[in-house]
Amino acid sequence: MRRSLKRLLKELRCEERDVCVLLVDDNKIREINNRYLNRDRPTNVISFAMAEGEFGGINPQILGDIVISVETASRDALASQLDLMDEIEFLLIHGLLHLLGYDHEEAAVEKAAEMKARERELFFFLRRCPLD
Repeated sequence: MRRSLKRLLKELRCEERDVCVLLVDDNKIREINNRYLNRDRPTNVISFAMAEGEFGGINPQILGDIVISVETASRDALASQLDLMDEIEFLLIHGLLHLLGYDHEEAAVEKAAEMKARERELFFFLRRCPLD
């Protein structure tokens, strides 16, 4: 996954930026979701952009944090008939795009479609990108 993150950051022209990725279980992501977003349920991925909030300008090199529930990803992968690593990479892409300002929840339909298209492009980019 580290290699995939490195490739994605380069493709997104953010290779000099730092991202923290946490892989957790459903209990931990539910706790994070409840504490920071007031949603008392597990989810597949949560992103925290450093550019947002009270301390947004402190260190522009830090893009933010991505938290992925491996348990939820595993269930989603099974339901979608995907490999678990493919599902986790897709969630990594989704989280990265949120860190870069893409939105699908509160955005207009066109913006949500733009995010979905970019997710698809980056997922296929990872599939054809040669190992370095």
